[in-house]
Amino acid sequence: MKIIDRYIIKKFLGTFVYALVLILIITIVFDVSEKIDTFIDKNISIKEIVFDYYLNWIPYFANLYSSLFVFVTVIFFTSKMATHCEIIAILSNGVSYKRFLWPYFVSSFVIAVISLFLNLYIIPPANKIRLDFDNKYLRNPYYNSEKNIHRQIEPGVFIYMQSYSTFTDIGYKFSLERFEGNQLKYKLISNYIKWDSAQQKWTIYNYYIREIEGRQEKITTGRSKDTTLNMNPLDFKSRADVVETMTLPELNNFIRKAKLEGQTNIISYQFDKHSRFAYPFAIFVLTLIGVTLSSQKKRGGTGLNLGLGLMLSFSYILFMRFSQMFALGGTTSAFVAAWIPNILYLFIGLYLYYKVPK
Repeated sequence: MKIIDRYIIKKFLGTFVYALVLILIITIVFDVSEKIDTFIDKNISIKEIVFDYYLNWIPYFANLYSSLFVFVTVIFFTSKMATHCEIIAILSNGVSYKRFLWPYFVSSFVIAVISLFLNLYIIPPANKIRLDFDNKYLRNPYYNSEKNIHRQIEPGVFIYMQSYSTFTDIGYKFSLERFEGNQLKYKLISNYIKWDSAQQKWTIYNYYIREIEGRQEKITTGRSKDTTLNMNPLDFKSRADVVETMTLPELNNFIRKAKLEGQTNIISYQFDKHSRFAYPFAIFVLTLIGVTLSSQKKRGGTGLNLGLGLMLSFSYILFMRFSQMFALGGTTSAFVAAWIPNILYLFIGLYLYYKVPK
């Protein structure tokens, strides 16, 4: 590693950390000022605010916008190098533009690996604590508005509920069917089913059961019946952001279970999984665009480069958000939707790379 490599890496990582800390401090100040009334009204302790909320919110926010922070960092210090004619001096001494980019990508690799590790294993447990605090103090109680709920709770075992109340843990117009192959062997219909938290069982009320064995059929009715089912009230109380609390192995298991149950929002879970890999890769893409945009000395100086850079980076983040709609609408798979912005902006970066004077 040459002196110029150490010089650029030091500038890159140093400016990145400085920008990250500065933006985090500003964001926290604004967030506290917005939520201070809620903290006081609900008599939340300083310990909970600091250790349960903000210490778990900081890595989430920092990692979520790490690619944007990297982009601003690259634009800022590369523009200063161009203004001071440092890049001209480097290239005029026989260093190729490709070789000049090497320390940038070494720095990006370090940040991307840390970001990926945080995405997969560190931030999900932190998110669980943060979201528990959020649900307890800052959000309204969750209401399940889903109607006509169909789930496969075990292979060949299907349940149906017209609706489920998260406040009383009651499922209305409940039915359960058990199949062997394509043949119906057991069917239960009831007015409603209620969770008994003391015994950790379900109680079925006003039930009607058909048991079919060949040409024989047995009918049973009753007022109430306790039973264990492979489902839990938490399955119906989960907000959309529950996947943010899962590490990669947990998320894989959750997706497998959701497929078994026949849930309708599997695409959203799969998109979240693929996004955890796509976001760190965005650091390389935005680094390439940032260097090619700011390595030339311009009359507008750093301000012009920062303006162009921020416009591109915000359009990138916006496109990342919109790409999820492609998957949810069935236009494309979750994997393709998660990687479309990276592929598109990689082509933009390569175009800028070939156009920049070397």
